[in-house]
Amino acid sequence: MERPRRKSRPVQVGNVQIGGGAPISVQSMTTSKTHDVEASLAEIRRLAEAGADIVRVAVPRPEDADALRDIVQGSPVPIVADIHFNYQYALKAIEAGVAKVRINPGNIGKEEWEREVLLAAKEAGIPIRIGVNSGSLERDLLDKYGYPQPEALFESAMRHVEICRKHGFEDLVISVKHSDVFFMIQAYRLLAERTDYPLHLGVTESGSFSTGSIKSAIGIGALLADGIGDTIRVSLATDSVKEVEVGHQILKALRLGRPGVNIIACPTCGRLTGDLFSIVNEVEEAVKKRRFTKDLNVALMGCAVNGPGEAAGADLGVSLGRGRAHLFKRGKIVRTVPEDQIVEAVLEAIETWEEEEPAPETPA
Repeated sequence: MERPRRKSRPVQVGNVQIGGGAPISVQSMTTSKTHDVEASLAEIRRLAEAGADIVRVAVPRPEDADALRDIVQGSPVPIVADIHFNYQYALKAIEAGVAKVRINPGNIGKEEWEREVLLAAKEAGIPIRIGVNSGSLERDLLDKYGYPQPEALFESAMRHVEICRKHGFEDLVISVKHSDVFFMIQAYRLLAERTDYPLHLGVTESGSFSTGSIKSAIGIGALLADGIGDTIRVSLATDSVKEVEVGHQILKALRLGRPGVNIIACPTCGRLTGDLFSIVNEVEEAVKKRRFTKDLNVALMGCAVNGPGEAAGADLGVSLGRGRAHLFKRGKIVRTVPEDQIVEAVLEAIETWEEEEPAPETPA
């Protein structure tokens, strides 16, 4: 069953299309100091290898703006310049050849400064993201609403959409990020109902790897499940590569991601037989390192209650029991292997997987 998606206009960010029915792209942001070109490019390459489609870099200082040209030229993915406070850095970023500029309406300053950025972006043929953030909302909107309510974020975004329209610029992506997941969802729903601009989803300041992943999965996942969203960034207080990995996991859980192996593992209980924890961890790590592109569901199950049924329902699966396991392929038992050979057997089955359905084999 195909999930309906909100219709949005297409925006081109380098060689990546956002909106217009394009696949949902995954973004991240470097933690390296942008003026350190070597460190920034090394991090960007790691992010690209992990699956980042677009990478954003911070530009808080003149030396960061000066480094952008070298970063753009050395990057394997489109670069977005993240601009706060100083519109001159946005102009320098556009001159340097970035693929997109993110501006924060809450701190960019005067409308005439914003106009200069819009005209420069239009001439260069690049889009702009209007990046509203609950932590830096305009003072008059805070006074009006008393708190960064969803309506306040929506009003801020639309205020600057109107400025863009007034100057003939509509090559826009919009985000209305909030640290409160419920408010974030409501703000994006307002935008989705009343505009057709592509939406960049994210929960801002979501926290550590553990809590941030949960908040992001709820906020981003709830919207994507409703067909809302065109590109995502998971914000985590950890290694930026983890943001990309979690982003792809969210997409995969909703059947929106790139082809790849999806691991299913049973919950823990007293029925568990064998060392399922180690098996799951080893298979997940090996799958991550080998970067399999085969689109497979692999079920690793630990008992005779749900194990055979769940394993049989996956493309590949194992069901543990008394020191051995049955290996299933599309519902048919093809091998019985000792417990200490399960990881190797699963990885070999993934490696050699072909679409034709295997013939059944009677277990020993």
